[in-house]
Amino acid sequence: MERLNNVALERVEQTRQLLSQNPQAARRQQVLEGEWVFGNGAPQFRAFITYEGGQTVFEMDNPTFLGGDGALPGPMHYCFSGLAACYTSIFALVAAERGVPLKRLHVRVEATVNFSRVFGLGEAPVMEEVHVHLELDSPASDAQLHELEELARQRCPVVWTLTHPVELRTSWSRCAVAA
Repeated sequence: MERLNNVALERVEQTRQLLSQNPQAARRQQVLEGEWVFGNGAPQFRAFITYEGGQTVFEMDNPTFLGGDGALPGPMHYCFSGLAACYTSIFALVAAERGVPLKRLHVRVEATVNFSRVFGLGEAPVMEEVHVHLELDSPASDAQLHELEELARQRCPVVWTLTHPVELRTSWSRCAVAA
C-alpha cells in the first residue's frame, strides 16, 4: 500500500469514494467515558478510550493552582494535544493527497488561558487566541505550503469545532445505589 507522509493513500481514496456514494457514512459517533478519582495521591480523572485498535486510559491531574498535584497533564494539555494532533494529521493528509512530500513536520500550539472565570472572578474570555504553528521541511514551494495550510484549516475537525458554535448539552443523573 502506497504511503506518503505516513498516510495510507489507498485507504484515504477508498474512504472518499465510499463517502461520495453514501454521505451518511461520514457520520461517526465519538464517545469518551471517564470518572473523577477519589483518593489522595491518585490522578484526579481517568478517561477510558476505545478506538479501532483497542483501548487505552488517559489520566489527568489538575495543576496545583486548580487543586491538583500537577503530577500529570491537565485538561488543557489534552485539549491542545487534540488540536495539535488533528491539525497536523490533516495537514500531512492533504499534503500526501496533493503529492507533496514532507521531510519533517513539527507543531507548536500556544495560547494564554485566563482562569479567572473558573474561580467566579469575572466574565473575561478564557482564551482570546490560539496559535498553531507548523515547522516543516518540504521541497514544495511557499505557494503550495500556503495552500496546504488553508486546506488544513478548512478541513480539520478540531479547528472547525473551535471556530464554529456547536451546541453543548449537559445533564446529570444519580447513581443507582445497590441495596
